[in-house]
Amino acid sequence: MQKMESRGVELPSLWEKALKIGPEKGVVHLATAAVLNAVWDLWAKQEGKPVWKLLVDMDPRTLVSCIDFRYITDVLTEEDALEILQKGQVGKKEREKQMLAQGYPAYTTSCAWLGYSDDTLKQLCAQALKDGWTRFKVKVGADLQDDVRRCQIIRDMIGLEKTLMMDANQRWDVPEAVEWMSKLAKFKPLWIEEPTSPDDILGHATISKALVPLGIGIATGEQCHNRVIFKQLLQAKALQFLQIDSCRLGSVNENLSVLLMAKKFEIPVCPHAGGVGLCELVQHLIIFDYISVSASLENRMCEYVDHLHEHFKYPVMIQRASYMPPKDPGYSTEMKEESVKKHQYPDGEVWKKLLAAQEN
Repeated sequence: MQKMESRGVELPSLWEKALKIGPEKGVVHLATAAVLNAVWDLWAKQEGKPVWKLLVDMDPRTLVSCIDFRYITDVLTEEDALEILQKGQVGKKEREKQMLAQGYPAYTTSCAWLGYSDDTLKQLCAQALKDGWTRFKVKVGADLQDDVRRCQIIRDMIGLEKTLMMDANQRWDVPEAVEWMSKLAKFKPLWIEEPTSPDDILGHATISKALVPLGIGIATGEQCHNRVIFKQLLQAKALQFLQIDSCRLGSVNENLSVLLMAKKFEIPVCPHAGGVGLCELVQHLIIFDYISVSASLENRMCEYVDHLHEHFKYPVMIQRASYMPPKDPGYSTEMKEESVKKHQYPDGEVWKKLLAAQEN
C-alpha cells in the first residue's frame, strides 16, 4: 500500500482510510454513490436524455460492462446478466410506450406516520383517496394497541380492495416481529417492511418463514449496504419484496446488479423513496427495470412521499397515483439555487435562524 509523507510524518493513503471504515459500506460507499450518481447525471445530460432513457437505449453488452460482478458470481454471472437483458429486448418498445402513457404505479407513505393524530390520519387518508391513491403504507411498531387502532381506521377508510403495507423501521427482535405481526395479520397487509435489524439476514428469513403462510411478505433493502447483502437475502429466501435505494448502494452501477439478481430470483422490486430527492432519483431505476429487465408490474410499486419536491428544478410528476417518466435530461436531482443558498451551512438563512435561536 502506497504511503504519502507530509512534514516527515507518514500518512495512510485515502484508500487505506476507506478500508478502515469498511469496504463497500458506510460513509465511503455513500460518498461513492454521490460521485457516481453525479457522473450518470452528467452522462445523461450530455446525451440529452433522462437517465432512465439512457439506460433503456443502451445495448445489453454496454449495460453489463457497467456492473461489478465481484462477490456475486455464485448467483449472477456476466453471462446470466447478458441473457436477462437480451430477453428484455422483446417487447421493450411497447413497455416504454406504456410507461410514457400510464406511468409506474406508486404507493403513498405520507398518510400514516407515527405520531400523527387520528384526525390527521383520517384527513390525509381521505385526501389521498380523493386524489386516486390505491396503495397505502402505515408505520407500526411503537405500541401494539395503537397500531391496531390506526390500522383499523385506515382499513375502514380504504376498504379491503385497496392495498395496505406496514413498516416497522427495524423496531423488533425476531420473535417479537412474528408475534406482533401475527396480531396485525387481520388487516391483510401485503408486507411488513424492515421488521428487524437490516443486517440480520437469517432473522429476516425466520420472520419470512413464519409470516408468509399468513399472507404477509417481508420487504427490506433501504438500509442494505451493498449488492452482497441483497444476494444473501435472496439466497436465504428472506424477503418477498426487494427495496433498492438510489443512494445507499454504489449508484446506478450497483443498483443494476441488484435489479438483475431480483429478476433471476423473480422477486418484485419496490424501491425505497422516503427521503429528500430519493423519489426524483429512483423513478429512473424502476422505470428502466420494467422496460428492460422485469417486464412485469405484478405486485410492484414505487414509494412516494409528498414533501420537499419544491426544492428541485425537475420534481417528480405524479398522475393517477403513478410516476410519469421524466423527460428532462439527467437524473432529476438538480436543486434550485435559492434552496441551496438558503440551506448552506453556516451562512444560509435557515442555519442563521437556527444558530441564533440556540444562542438565545
